[in-house]
Amino acid sequence: MKRLTVALMTAVLGITAAGAAGAAPRDRVLQRHADALLAAGAPGVLVEVDTPRGDIKVRSGLGDVARGTPVPWDAKFRIGSYTKTFVAATALQLVGEGRLSLEDTVERWLPGVVAGNGNDGSRITVRQLLQHTSGLHNYTMRLPYLYSEGEFQRKRFDTVTARQAVALAVQVPPDFAPGTAWSYSNTGYALVGMIIERVTGRTWQQEVDRRVVKPLKLRDTHLPGTSPLIPRPHAVGYQRFPEKGLEADPKDPRYGRAVDVTEFNPSWGGAAGDIISTTGDANRFLRALMGGEVLRPAQLAEMRKTVPAPAFDQVWPGARYGLGIMHVPNACGGAWSHGGDIHGFMTRNGVTDDGSRSVVVSINTDSPVPASGVPASGDITSDLVEHALCGTR
Repeated sequence: MKRLTVALMTAVLGITAAGAAGAAPRDRVLQRHADALLAAGAPGVLVEVDTPRGDIKVRSGLGDVARGTPVPWDAKFRIGSYTKTFVAATALQLVGEGRLSLEDTVERWLPGVVAGNGNDGSRITVRQLLQHTSGLHNYTMRLPYLYSEGEFQRKRFDTVTARQAVALAVQVPPDFAPGTAWSYSNTGYALVGMIIERVTGRTWQQEVDRRVVKPLKLRDTHLPGTSPLIPRPHAVGYQRFPEKGLEADPKDPRYGRAVDVTEFNPSWGGAAGDIISTTGDANRFLRALMGGEVLRPAQLAEMRKTVPAPAFDQVWPGARYGLGIMHVPNACGGAWSHGGDIHGFMTRNGVTDDGSRSVVVSINTDSPVPASGVPASGDITSDLVEHALCGTR
């Protein structure tokens, strides 16, 4: 019993033996922030901060609740919508090569794909797809099984192609006329993935792999396609589904039990969210991107041209969205970031303007339920991310 207690305490507090494989120096304040995420509903947490003076890594909680084991130091995890930054960078490389223009219309590359019910691909540009100003309805809201435990269990291994996803979106009218407002829509990135394929003759996964993953030596970054597996080692991904699914009250969703959703076919995420990575690789990409290793100066400047993202204000006050990345104000001048939410995993990150410091946070649930008395508003990692970028020197 005593040994078990010590083992659990070690897992929960992120303590490692000196010289343990994968362990890195720990920042005590960063550790406290990671520990605080457990009360906010995280089963387990893994954090890595990359700085000019070296990397800092901490963990807390459990990667496998049933076994009582921590998140592996080198855990692989689904990064969800952080995928969009990889895809946007790939599209912008094509722009830099003169093979694609940000002002090209969807109709130019995908004739007839966006049509009907007021949707018109001839009025929507590649820039608007990348910036979430296209007005296209978010197709994931047309996949109710993503929000229901019973339906998810029945359909978790089904394949959803990009074309099918876009077809779902255009079954309803656009949310607004192109370029007149901002609304987060995975549909835009499904289309960008299709456009990359049309321009290059290769899938978006192949292009991301050869243009970003391989040149940066991101050896633990994977593009799974339809494979339901996460390469080992990894934590268990847990999800609590709203009892009423899509009909749930956002202010009181009444989440059900936590279920293991580690394995599922991520094709419904596609170019909007299916990549698997690690904290090390995810940091490497952020720093390389902002450091000018991925894009030419003109294309990086385009990526960093932002518009207001008012729908994010409750979570990240003052956030502005560029092309596959957003800018978030903080105590030290702001950071570039793109979080990711997908069944079983929540990814949060940030990088300084010059790419010198970055942080990646992985939590093994996308539906944290806070303990009684813990505020449920805002982003639960905000304090941690700000400390990582502004408070550790």
